[in-house]
Amino acid sequence: MEQRLRLVQGGVRQEKRAAERRPMQVPGQIIWKDHRGQTRMASVVTRDVSEHGISFECRTALMVPLYRLVYFQVERHLRNHPDLPAPLRKQNVLSAVFRVGETSQKTGTPTEYALRLLVEPQARPTDEAAWTEAERIRTA
Repeated sequence: MEQRLRLVQGGVRQEKRAAERRPMQVPGQIIWKDHRGQTRMASVVTRDVSEHGISFECRTALMVPLYRLVYFQVERHLRNHPDLPAPLRKQNVLSAVFRVGETSQKTGTPTEYALRLLVEPQARPTDEAAWTEAERIRTA
């Protein structure tokens, strides 16, 4: 039993992220439709960004449900920022809410959210070469 505990405690947690997460505070907004079909908009500030996701703080007292589809957009004058990932430089990005943070005592609504960007994955050059080779063999 002692040996098992040492293995668990001594293990180093490895990040299993596909893209690096960078701390970055950029103002933006999210737009979504609520359960009644009314369009809602909230001002946000990002905490960190990556090629596949965003963590942000909501400035308004609106609540966005978990798994809701939203459009995220960075303020227009900051879209060409060199540190901003390519998907966030677009006018808006379809995303899904995949984490809702703790509720604020003042507003009674969550203040921190995380979005998963619904963007097409980039093909790796090695995969394309293997795919081209497989197609050549199959058609020969």
